[in-house]
Amino acid sequence: MLPLDSLSAQTIRFRLAMPADAAFIHSLRSNERYNQHLSQTQGGEIEQRLWLENYKQRELDGKEYYFIIERIDGVPIGTVRLYDFRPDINSFCWGSWILNEHKTSTAAIESTLLVYHVGFYLLAFAQSHFDVRLENQHVIRFHLKTGAMETHRDEQDVFFVFNRDNHQVLLQKFGRYLSPSL
Repeated sequence: MLPLDSLSAQTIRFRLAMPADAAFIHSLRSNERYNQHLSQTQGGEIEQRLWLENYKQRELDGKEYYFIIERIDGVPIGTVRLYDFRPDINSFCWGSWILNEHKTSTAAIESTLLVYHVGFYLLAFAQSHFDVRLENQHVIRFHLKTGAMETHRDEQDVFFVFNRDNHQVLLQKFGRYLSPSL
């Protein structure tokens, strides 16, 4: 089992999502303020709980990891998911990244650093692949500033890759935000 219960940064931490988190996750995914650039969710809290129950088996199988992002004081502020593990290109995808109004001022960079810590060091992937909706210019600019490289676009998304070398540069700039235990 991976050490996924001690992932913390300066102001936030990750914990694995549980079926009991269904109401929180559904509240984020159904909130128009946060869901503009996400794939549409179907159903309500009950369907979210069922999805989480099914997800727990994928977690046990090592196929994906869904995290609740919390402030250090335990207040949940968002979600992020690592999935689409592709051994053929030694890559993982991440998404379902939502931070609510209770986030800390550095939650975006801290959660990004934690995602890459999990993907590159705990799961031993060499790169990450992910996409961002074209309209989500704020997040596109964020990823470009962190060193992600755009690979292509389609009518809906911008596709990126980010590798371990990019991560080392990012750590030099922002590593101070990670817990010393990482």
